[in-house]
Amino acid sequence: MNANVQDRPRLPIAEARRSRRWLGARIRRHPGALVAALATGIVSSLAALVPFFVLGRLVDEVTDGGTPRSILPIVAVLAVAAVLAGTFSGGTSYAVSRLGETIVAGLRESALERVLNLPPGTVERTGRGDLLSRIGDDVARITRAAGDVVPSMISAALLVAVSVVAMFGLDYRLGVAGMLALPLYLLALRWYLPRSGPLYAAERAAMGDRSEALTSSIHGLRTVRAYGTENLRLAEIESASNQARTLAISVFRLFTRFVGRENRAEFFGLSILLVVGYFLFSRDEVTIGAVTTAVLLFHRLFNPLGTILFLFDEIQSAGASLNRLVGVVDIALPDRPQIAAPSEYTLALDGVRYSYVSGDEILHGISLTVPAGTSLALVGSTGAGKTTAALVAAGSIEPDSGTVTIGGVPLHDLGTAELRRYVSILSQDVHVTAGPLVDDLRLALGDVHDDDRIWNALDVVGAASWVRELPDGIDTVVGDDGYSLTAHRKQQLALARLVLVDTPVVVLDEATAEAGSSGARALERAAHAATRGRTTLVVAHRLTQAAAADAVAVLDAGRVVEHGTHEDLVNAGGPYAQLWRAWKGSDAVGVENPG
Repeated sequence: MNANVQDRPRLPIAEARRSRRWLGARIRRHPGALVAALATGIVSSLAALVPFFVLGRLVDEVTDGGTPRSILPIVAVLAVAAVLAGTFSGGTSYAVSRLGETIVAGLRESALERVLNLPPGTVERTGRGDLLSRIGDDVARITRAAGDVVPSMISAALLVAVSVVAMFGLDYRLGVAGMLALPLYLLALRWYLPRSGPLYAAERAAMGDRSEALTSSIHGLRTVRAYGTENLRLAEIESASNQARTLAISVFRLFTRFVGRENRAEFFGLSILLVVGYFLFSRDEVTIGAVTTAVLLFHRLFNPLGTILFLFDEIQSAGASLNRLVGVVDIALPDRPQIAAPSEYTLALDGVRYSYVSGDEILHGISLTVPAGTSLALVGSTGAGKTTAALVAAGSIEPDSGTVTIGGVPLHDLGTAELRRYVSILSQDVHVTAGPLVDDLRLALGDVHDDDRIWNALDVVGAASWVRELPDGIDTVVGDDGYSLTAHRKQQLALARLVLVDTPVVVLDEATAEAGSSGARALERAAHAATRGRTTLVVAHRLTQAAAADAVAVLDAGRVVEHGTHEDLVNAGGPYAQLWRAWKGSDAVGVENPG
């Protein structure tokens, strides 16, 4: 597999023992559903065995010269048993499915909650594909197991247990004969399980690698095209897909060999039972009806035993998925208490260094200061480290060395829960939640419902007028199934949320980059209004943003090469002046102070 995917750090995977403990604890929270599932399953299994005893009785009646009228009660019993078996079997499936779906829903919510609270640096290092594979494909596999596989397994297991007891009830020697096949079943499982477990775990990991290769290529589509690396990315996707396919074939090949061993156990058990039954009947120690019943019971075991053994394929896969999700749920989140609170809001980066997965250092000891209430624009070419510096400044990723402070207080000392009260970050990848527009804006207010504050925020960013003109005003449903918003309007809403959050320090990472030239000026004015009076670090996509900032820092290859006001840097004739001349000479929007 391509080393870029294979060598990427992975999110943790829980051990099977830990996953079983987690699952057991969740099941014990629902004792009523568990009792209902077992009770209905036992009644269903008992009812399913009635026809075999009735048929055995019928054989004895015929052998003893019974009349046709003796068949009528037998038919009635068969009919009642069929109704009971079907009714309680359905009840078992419902009870188990309900219990399983409840547990899966809780697992899904716990995993998603943990994912949403993971430090962004964790996601950057492990890749989005692994996360998407876990909360998507892995959850789907467990959901299928909970709804279909587990109910079938439980019903089959109860039927096997009741059938074995019934065989011993006919004659202990018939029961022992039937059980002689059990070691072969166990040997088949003992051969299969140690080989299949690692294969399924490897298959799930390969699925995550494939998702990562696809996701990273699609997410970075523009960069891939810009550098002409389409063939390299396709080769990586093909390599990851081939690995996943190879493992899937290996799993299936192993399973077919397991099925052969299971069939041999069935043949051996039925043969032994027929020989023992004939021997006992020939000595008049059991009736022909009893032998018939025992053989039918054992033959009836083929389906439930086959169900149990064959569904181990699904159970193993679901178990591997459960291990991956419990591994996410068990990730310890940082929970630093607040040690100090800043009295003023100067943002400072001092000697900050940072490296991504590859080990190449992106930031080489940069130092920047943004005095309280002022703005600093970061400019530089692609790959200069601007976004990384912004993420470090916002506390989204932790530097390898160096410090980031607000008012002299390190971000660590602000506490995990309190950090976002002081600093917020807005990137160009804005998202509007599907549903009423007002609900999207209320995300920034938590449990507070203050429509006056919402309208004020919309007015600050220049969005109030077009929001009032929507079909249902602020209650208009937006998103894929609702009213479609332009990139310009989505970014205005993101800026409105920024106003509502009302943090004293703001980091804008190319937050107006997706609007295009048509909405650039309006968005720059909106950003300036939203950040007025706040300590603001701006990753400038357009140099008009830099010209409007109180100071400008030029980054090149992870180092600050220039720092000063727009006018001073233009007059200095250095790298910034060259960027400015290139900007003015392009078709870009001219200099305009949004203030």
